[in-house]
Amino acid sequence: MNLDEIIQDMIEVGRRLDQLGFVPATDGNISVRLGPREIVATASGCRKGRLTPKDFVVIDAEGQRLRGAAKVSTEIQMHLQIYRDRPDAGAVVHAHPPTATGFATAGIPLHQCVLPEVVATIGAVPLAPYATPSTRELPDSIRPFLPDHDALLLANHGAVTFGVDLFTAACRMETVEQFARILFVARTLGQVNLLTPGQ
Repeated sequence: MNLDEIIQDMIEVGRRLDQLGFVPATDGNISVRLGPREIVATASGCRKGRLTPKDFVVIDAEGQRLRGAAKVSTEIQMHLQIYRDRPDAGAVVHAHPPTATGFATAGIPLHQCVLPEVVATIGAVPLAPYATPSTRELPDSIRPFLPDHDALLLANHGAVTFGVDLFTAACRMETVEQFARILFVARTLGQVNLLTPGQ
């Protein structure tokens, strides 16, 4: 795919995340790896539900702007850490899905085996310790979890997912929120039935 096609896909994903209520106001960010040394990402301060081609910037592996007039997001270092530690990651989605972020704020990881679809697609979703957004603490806080997980909760912040391509990363974000909603309902009803190892 060329850059224009990738940006159109990112616009579509941004619109979908906004419709789902995962990226209110200017929250969240999206990036796609273009090659070994280039990444295209949503710029700082843009609404993900109303993205235009001007809202994207191409950066290098250190986060320096290569193309585009927009300002690079201050949270891009989290994306770059994922690309460094996970060569298989082709895209990263960071959002604030409300139920999953509620679990992150309560300090509760989504690691119970309760839904076969979740086990098969994303597995456990651990909770990275709190780190101030836009600081070096944030990428450092997620590093221990990157080798073994494709989705993370960020304590008191939100969630981040990644995958081989943009739509895989975005679908994983939807799965995280759906998992959180179902687990919240089960907890409210007073019982969470875990899958057995055999199941």
